[in-house]
Amino acid sequence: MPADRPFRFAVQAFSASSAAEWRDLARRVEDLGYSALHLADHFLGPGPALEATAHPLQELAAVPAMAMAAEATTRLRIGCRVFCVDYRQPVMLAKEAATLDLLSDGRLELGLGAGWLAGEYEAAGIRFDPAPERIARLGEVARAVKAFCSGQPLELDGPNVRWQGFRGAPLPVQRPHPPILIGGGSRKVLELAAREAQIVSLNFNNRAGVIGPDGVRSATAAATDRKLAWIRDAAGPRFPELELEIGAYFTFIGEATAAIAEGLAGAFGLSPDEMQRHPHGLFGPASAVGEELERRRERTGVSYVTVGADVAEAFAPVVKQLAGR
Repeated sequence: MPADRPFRFAVQAFSASSAAEWRDLARRVEDLGYSALHLADHFLGPGPALEATAHPLQELAAVPAMAMAAEATTRLRIGCRVFCVDYRQPVMLAKEAATLDLLSDGRLELGLGAGWLAGEYEAAGIRFDPAPERIARLGEVARAVKAFCSGQPLELDGPNVRWQGFRGAPLPVQRPHPPILIGGGSRKVLELAAREAQIVSLNFNNRAGVIGPDGVRSATAAATDRKLAWIRDAAGPRFPELELEIGAYFTFIGEATAAIAEGLAGAFGLSPDEMQRHPHGLFGPASAVGEELERRRERTGVSYVTVGADVAEAFAPVVKQLAGR
């Protein structure tokens, strides 16, 4: 188990009201000691389609926002948790990724996902295939991106990627390719991540196609232990090389957080103890949260934690305490 890997921390942001605000956020995240700034890959604007998904509004498109964040900073890594491979042509995704890595001097973390937000697909007229088909396509695209970054002649003739007669250009700075992050909550996608990715992201099983209690209950401590076993078995001898990441979506830093955890437990159909121990939740003073993360790393190997932009300042003492340790 990669339990001795140093801690890294990232911030995930969805919105900014101006270029100045986005630049300021990127610089502040870097100054606070975070390793990376991530976006997600959702495009629905306000309206009933977005409301039906229960997903927060993402105002910014990932690629230009990542490029601006890289330009505004010097060390901060840029990423997307995660690019949905159904939302753009694979060859354009590969070229944009290689370009981002080149122009950021090798600071890209390339998150790839199979897509899950059914209402977003429907609203944009994109076919929402069954999960096994989407996951198989994700694997094909991940392998194609690696081939694009290799600089070798491309002769791919798969179900979804048919490239021939050219080489990938530009080549990324990071060799053989930028680190690939793949994650999810189902066995199939986590086994794929274990085989293809450098960073495996533990997440909800979003089989319901919306954000809600089913997803939260699919990611309890007991459920996460099962996911880790799937990853370990599928990775085989490469398991110690993997970096394990998780999104701490329920992060509340302070003295009076027990009542918040209890309220969330009731909303999601969990016990207060299950909510306090939920791998995607962190509750309590910064010092206690830091100690809890160390315990979790020792038990699970998770060393990479992403928090929301709304708690980046409050969580910063944890980053200062643990980053790089």
